[in-house]
Amino acid sequence: MGAEVEEVHTDQWSEERRHCASSRPRFIGEDSNMPHSRPPHLYGDLAVLRLLLSRRAENTRPGARTDDHRLAVVIGGGGMRGSYTAGMLRALQRAGLREAIDEVYGASSGAFGAAAFLTGQAEDGAACYPEDLGAREFVDLRRLIRGSPVISMDYLIHDVLERRKPLDWQALCRVPVPLRVVCTDFADWRAYTLTATDPARWRAVVRASGTIPFLAGPPVRIDGRSWIDGSIAEPLAISRAVRGGATHVLALLCRGEDDLHPNPSAGFSVWGKILNWAVPGLGTLSQGSRRYRADLELIANIARTGSPAGPRLLAIAPTRSAGVTGMCSDAVILSNAVEIGGASVTTAIDYVIESDAHERDFRSDPACGGAIW
Repeated sequence: MGAEVEEVHTDQWSEERRHCASSRPRFIGEDSNMPHSRPPHLYGDLAVLRLLLSRRAENTRPGARTDDHRLAVVIGGGGMRGSYTAGMLRALQRAGLREAIDEVYGASSGAFGAAAFLTGQAEDGAACYPEDLGAREFVDLRRLIRGSPVISMDYLIHDVLERRKPLDWQALCRVPVPLRVVCTDFADWRAYTLTATDPARWRAVVRASGTIPFLAGPPVRIDGRSWIDGSIAEPLAISRAVRGGATHVLALLCRGEDDLHPNPSAGFSVWGKILNWAVPGLGTLSQGSRRYRADLELIANIARTGSPAGPRLLAIAPTRSAGVTGMCSDAVILSNAVEIGGASVTTAIDYVIESDAHERDFRSDPACGGAIW
């Protein structure tokens, strides 16, 4: 199966994003009658979480829904910052929400996390960050001296995912929820989605989406084309998911408020331009704090001004920063990031459940105006 030909604009500083960047994110659905304020790490429309929870309550399965919605999960990439989203995926799995999802998009580390999640192995997907990926076998800056890639994708694919924490590639071929892995075409620098129907191809696709130029080896050849890290062209496939028919999109972010640049419309930093000149694509990846901020403000703008019939978008960011960098190798920091990511999701779920229960009580209590309902 080849690449899906729909591509996304690679210019992350498009006019639409510039327009949305003029105001910081604001939230909809705030209610003065709620028991406590909305958690600040939630961006957008809580209807997305409510749909997940209602499907869990009804115990529906992909392809046999009782509603007309299509819910997509979008997982961003960010190197070792994927430890945050790995924790989020583990929390979704523990909450029994995997069957409530219709499709998943993942880029870079988000592709590997998505594969583990869809095969029911989110526990291993989270544990591998502090237990396996923090090792020098995976990230070692000293390899620069020898002219070797700093990041060993061989270690990830053939050691971690085959021996230490085996990923069930065969099960990935059979899951009812489609996984669409975002990769960047090395020839035209545009984003495409790749899928697979056999384990060998899945290994190649996941590897391609995480292959950072210079740092993680040469591009990966698939279908006669060369592919590299999906985050270069498209850090978050939110717009792609909506164009693909998703009515509800849950984006899992590997950067929290503390890690975001305050001005997403500022364009590339001087350092980013230098890196792009030295290694095409590397400077783009270095601007993650700006690019994520732009996506969050786009979500907030749609939530604030969109029509009731439009897409419902929600992003969950880490509640706080653990100090993870793209090539972090500190097992303690990575373990903390996993736990923070998990807590970010459980806090969001608890808030929605408590808020809805409080609203039901409020409406049913005549002393609080419930008589009018």
